[in-house]
Amino acid sequence: MEFTAETIAAYLGGTVEGDADATVSTFAKIEEGHPGALSFLANPKYEHYIYDTLSSVVIVDRNFEPKNAVRATLVRVEDAYASFAKLLELYASHKPRRQGISDRAAIDERAELGSGCYVGAFAVIEAGARIGDNVCIYPNAYIGEGVAVGDNTTIYAGAKIYEGCRIGSNVIIHAGAVIGADGFGFAPDDKGGYAKIPQIGNVVVEDDVEIGANTCIDRATMGSTVIRRGVKLDNLIQIGHNVVVGEHTVCASQVGVAGTSKIGRHCMLGGQVGIAGHLTIGDDVQLGSKSGISNNIPDGTVYFGYPALPISRYHRANAVFRNLPELSKTVYRMEKQLNELTGKSGE
Repeated sequence: MEFTAETIAAYLGGTVEGDADATVSTFAKIEEGHPGALSFLANPKYEHYIYDTLSSVVIVDRNFEPKNAVRATLVRVEDAYASFAKLLELYASHKPRRQGISDRAAIDERAELGSGCYVGAFAVIEAGARIGDNVCIYPNAYIGEGVAVGDNTTIYAGAKIYEGCRIGSNVIIHAGAVIGADGFGFAPDDKGGYAKIPQIGNVVVEDDVEIGANTCIDRATMGSTVIRRGVKLDNLIQIGHNVVVGEHTVCASQVGVAGTSKIGRHCMLGGQVGIAGHLTIGDDVQLGSKSGISNNIPDGTVYFGYPALPISRYHRANAVFRNLPELSKTVYRMEKQLNELTGKSGE
């Protein structure tokens, strides 16, 4: 597909600065731009690239003021990052869609498939599974007994959904994800070992969720582990049994949430955040990368560090920590002077 700068501006509600007839047919990072490519500039750290980029069109914020001449045609919009994402979504929607049922797929005769589904080679769909319309199930995926999958959901190669789980509509589950494996439930026995506690619940994934590659969501001991509508989970995330993740919360890679904790709506969890079990994280909370959460977190707060502190306290504590070597020398010097004044040896 080929678009002019004028067409792009009209679609995004922006304005053109430069050649309105400049055409693009692909995307490129601004530092790797080439003729015919569309790029964007949202982060000021990358501004220096815009003066030398070979991209034909660059999307920028409406208030961007170049310090030097720019060769590329600019499309000015309210939010360059969001606008570029909108264009990528449009581009992806026009990609050819997989179709048909492979004769090498194993589909139980008691499973139900909606219309327009794609099922790849060596995918397995067990008895009682109900698959909605226009679902794409890529090769080697596994859909367990009694699983329900909503319309327009995509399950990529090698993903596993255990028995009894519920997957909503417009969900994306990336390769290697495991949904519904047993929660980590064991009880000490009289022999000094651990007896397994049967995990008889399931996982419920609501609509418009995206689950990253190799992410694991454990089934509940009883009841459901719940991923609410609009949640976005990155790769390599662990969600424990009976956890609830609130609507439109986003979690970066390697987040770990222990069993039975509750995470509110519209939260943002940075990479490698660890949340202990049986905690409540409020709505609109932000947790900085590598934060260790051992207590409940109130609504609308920002925490950082290990153990996590409110962001203002963390910065004050970190300032003291950075100065500890100098403070230690000062204390030692003052102690030595005090000992000299009092006649003590300092031992």
